[in-house]
Amino acid sequence: MKFKKTLFALCGAIMILTGCSSVTIDDYKSTQPTLEIENYFSGKTKAWGVFQDRFGKVRRQFVVDIDGKWDKDKQTLTLTEDFVYDDGEKEQRVWTITKTAENTYTGTAKNVVGMATGKSAGNAFNFKYTFNLPVQGDIWRVTFDDWMYLNPDGETLFNKATIKRFGITIGDVYIFFRK
Repeated sequence: MKFKKTLFALCGAIMILTGCSSVTIDDYKSTQPTLEIENYFSGKTKAWGVFQDRFGKVRRQFVVDIDGKWDKDKQTLTLTEDFVYDDGEKEQRVWTITKTAENTYTGTAKNVVGMATGKSAGNAFNFKYTFNLPVQGDIWRVTFDDWMYLNPDGETLFNKATIKRFGITIGDVYIFFRK
């Protein structure tokens, strides 16, 4: 009987927690300035970021030089990202992001499993994908939930990406982009 009560209480708590509304891209419809990633990332962009583990400790810092090319005919944005980490490691990631409809995108890059999906509204962009992340000689399959916000100056973009493995948050990446 005690087990049933505990199970019932646990199920009730889960229903309450999952029933709480979370932030959606539509919450940003009326925010300004409008973020159109194909326009923002066309040309040269510089970024600075950190990876912070789930305990709050900054584990890595990096700088990224980004070269973006928008092909209006194909509705494709190609982002070449050149990372330099604080330990001297260098990495290049090339994203191909396709605008599939008004405010809707898909994307691919090396180590992305399947297709990334993105939506924009107002000054925000949300990009979700599964990624094979190299970690100390191993590969971890993780999910990224990126949220980008264009600042009122129209030049600075803030990104927070939550990284999860097996549904558990392992850390967050914070990045500032500047045109």
